[in-house]
Amino acid sequence: MRFSPQRLARLLPVAAMLLVLTQMAVTLHWFGPAASRADAPVPIGGPFSLTAPDGRTVTDRDFRGRWMLVYFGYTQCPDTCPTALNDVADALGQLGGTAAKVAPLFVTVDPVHDTPAVMGAYAAKFDPRILGLTGTAAEIEQVKREYRVYAAPDSHATPDHMVMDHSSVFVIMDPKGRFADVLMGNASARAIADRLRALAG
Repeated sequence: MRFSPQRLARLLPVAAMLLVLTQMAVTLHWFGPAASRADAPVPIGGPFSLTAPDGRTVTDRDFRGRWMLVYFGYTQCPDTCPTALNDVADALGQLGGTAAKVAPLFVTVDPVHDTPAVMGAYAAKFDPRILGLTGTAAEIEQVKREYRVYAAPDSHATPDHMVMDHSSVFVIMDPKGRFADVLMGNASARAIADRLRALAG
């Protein structure tokens, strides 16, 4: 089977994440749970500096002490992003008081169109607890690299209407800012809530 360069570019980040998860499984099998903690950190996630809807600069360190649930998308997304954010909102409702231990973040992959105000208004439609974050093109590229996600304009994109090919995953980081788990972007609200409840207690 032959793949176009564009399709290969979309598949590489997913393959990289699957490789990391496979390595985690092997490590846990042979060395036990201790080997998956700080002495063998998983290379997903990392430091970032982005902009909140009110103009504040927000960094990863602002969420220490809470479980970060990070989803990358964009406000003009026709299907996967609104579905994912709706599931996040439903999951927060199912978590009850445990939701206070979670920081749900929606990071744009389209910083040209998704200004802080646009991100704030969009995220608030689903749940005011979801924090929409944007930044400069360089800042967004950095956080994409840190979280091993892919995003690029589709061939149907125009200056006025952005269409993006992008990874659709929920990345969960622990209260110390370390990778904890990843869920596919089509995970149900119940699956998201169950996983966060198991992690956060």
